[in-house]
Amino acid sequence: MLEIKTDDYQIWHNSERSTVFFRGFLRLAGMEEYRPVMELLMNVIEETPNFTINLQELEFLNSSGISMLSMFVIKVREKGDVNLVLQGSDKILWQTKSLKNLQRLMPGIKLEFS
Repeated sequence: MLEIKTDDYQIWHNSERSTVFFRGFLRLAGMEEYRPVMELLMNVIEETPNFTINLQELEFLNSSGISMLSMFVIKVREKGDVNLVLQGSDKILWQTKSLKNLQRLMPGIKLEFS
């Protein structure tokens, strides 16, 4: 299982559910610090072309994190054969706005809010 865990956040891949889960407060400084997160996502996409990113328990993501997710979505779009689902919470303000912006980058993304 791929996993990144700190006191503030946890990111892990559940291969049985083809889902990457994010939990906590993700506020890393700049793209360099987000590199391990991007690498985890890219490793998953090599494993399976159909997967979900579950952000429902990610309470905060700073602008660098949103930029990293945007770059990831662009890479997914360029690959062309990937079905990506983003799951968010409509109770977490940054998600309702930012996830819709990611869908503009790749209209094929499926958004699910709970």
